[in-house]
Amino acid sequence: MTNAAKLRGVKILHTLIWLFFNFVLAYLFYAAATNQIGLWFWIGIVTIGIECFILVMNNWICPLTPIARRYSDSTKENFDIYLPNWVAKNNKIIYSILLLLLVVVYIVNNN
Repeated sequence: MTNAAKLRGVKILHTLIWLFFNFVLAYLFYAAATNQIGLWFWIGIVTIGIECFILVMNNWICPLTPIARRYSDSTKENFDIYLPNWVAKNNKIIYSILLLLLVVVYIVNNN
C-alpha cells in the first residue's frame, strides 16, 4: 500500500470521526434546547468529555495526526482530514465556543 493510500485512509477515518462528533453535538443542542435531558444526552456529554480528555492528554493534537504525518510532509492544517483548511485551522476554537454555547443553552432551558 502506498503512502498516499495510507494517508487517504487516515483522512477518511479522521473525517468520519469528526462527523460523528458533529452529530453528537447537534443532538446535544437539540436535547438541551427542547429540555429532553435523558440517558442519550448524558452519553453524548461523556463521549464529548472523553474526546476532550484524549485531546488534552495529547497536547491538543488528535492522535490520528501523528499517524497521518508518517505519510505526508504537508504543512497545511487539513493534511490529515477532509475539511476546508480554515475549519481545520480553527477547529478547536470553533468547538470550544460551541461547547460553551451548549452550556448556556442547557442552563437557560433547564432551570
